[in-house]
Amino acid sequence: MRVLVAPQEFKGTLAAEEAADAIAAGIARARPGWEIDRLPMSDGGPGFLDALRRAVRNDTHAEVVHDALGRPVLGRYLTLRGRSMAVVEAAQANGLMHMATDERDAMRADTFGVGELLLAAVRHRAATLLVGVGGSATTDGGAGMARALGARLLDRQGAAIPTGGGGLAKLDRIAWKVPEAFASIDVVVATDVVNPLTGPNGAAQVFGPQKGATPEQCVALDAGLARFAAVVRRDLGVDVERVPGAGAAGGLAGGLIAFLGARVASGFDVVAEAANLRARLRDADIVVTGEGSFDSQSRQGKVTGRILELAVEDGKPCAVFAGRAPGGGARTLDEVETDGARRMSQAATALEALAARWASEQP
Repeated sequence: MRVLVAPQEFKGTLAAEEAADAIAAGIARARPGWEIDRLPMSDGGPGFLDALRRAVRNDTHAEVVHDALGRPVLGRYLTLRGRSMAVVEAAQANGLMHMATDERDAMRADTFGVGELLLAAVRHRAATLLVGVGGSATTDGGAGMARALGARLLDRQGAAIPTGGGGLAKLDRIAWKVPEAFASIDVVVATDVVNPLTGPNGAAQVFGPQKGATPEQCVALDAGLARFAAVVRRDLGVDVERVPGAGAAGGLAGGLIAFLGARVASGFDVVAEAANLRARLRDADIVVTGEGSFDSQSRQGKVTGRILELAVEDGKPCAVFAGRAPGGGARTLDEVETDGARRMSQAATALEALAARWASEQP
């Protein structure tokens, strides 16, 4: 029996690579004769670098940058061997993974560190810069990123606006010239989020709460992003407000489109192609995937839903493991660990036990 183990991250508890290792360990314990193909997956958010690092020949680099609250962190990025491409995972700088829950500050969180990562990556003179977005703590439309690249975001008095999404309401004009280092680079945003920048389905209203925003702050952040979009439209000549996917990572995708002429691509498809997913799925007898919360959004273009679709197309049975599954359709960690606190603190152990239980039940 050959098993393809292809989970994404279990948000807040396990990276995709850790989840794949835990599932593989559980299967191997119950079925030592089975062959296991591990393939951590990502749609552009946390785990994007790890998925590509395992899939293609690359060199890993590191740069000290700033997180969403301005603290120094070590961010990694890749250059791909044999291809003129550099790969940045924005969450290495602006990710929620750098923050405790009580530190989340959606009004102040800023993407300046993402810009620092981009500056480090372009030093390698790649023809393409692939930027995975997702898992962000920010809702600033990429304003901080642009500031790191040299943009001046000014209020009516000509002073710099405050950093973070909360400062966008004071934006009056933008002074910007594309840096020479970016002039000839094809910038690609990898995301499977299709939300626009503003509105009821926009960056602030949909994703603000998970970044610590109150309902009132979500309204304020949405208004700030609308102001940002209006000034970008006037001063840069780019209309990003309704572009599908511009709302990804708190509008960072929209900022990359506006300031660097980026185009949006499916993060899942980028990883799937690099990792030769379809061939590996064809070689498998059974597929296992999973994520932290398997819900209605999972089937709307997210990693787990896409893996399920491909498995069905190929006629392969597919099991889903999850931390929680409000609508059913997945095996959940509470089968093996009933204590909620322990499920979070010992998620790898619980996931390994769940995988072992599932494997032992297979014919």
